[in-house]
Amino acid sequence: QVQLVESGGGLVQPGGSLRLSCAASGRINSNNVMGWYRQAPGKQRELVAGITRGLTTNYADSVKGRFTISRENAKNTVYLQMNSLKPDDTAVYYCNVRAGSSLYWGQGTQVTVSS
Repeated sequence: QVQLVESGGGLVQPGGSLRLSCAASGRINSNNVMGWYRQAPGKQRELVAGITRGLTTNYADSVKGRFTISRENAKNTVYLQMNSLKPDDTAVYYCNVRAGSSLYWGQGTQVTVSS
């Protein structure tokens, strides 16, 4: 059984930083894409950033230049470094792993940006 465990969310002031982590355990095809999505109240879940096993990345336009996604393949772990946070970044952040036809989700971690 595949499990994704997220950590690192919390409350931060505008302009601050947070680092999210997500560790995947269980049998996962090593040729996978890991990513982060977020969902704000009343809005649809949206892609924040993704990264392939070969370290190719993509970002939502709204976070480019502020967020950095990275991964450690040996640990099946993905990170999201979030800098210059804005109130609009407030959301539940979900870790996601896509491996072949399989899709896995973490339980979500709350990020709140407020003064």
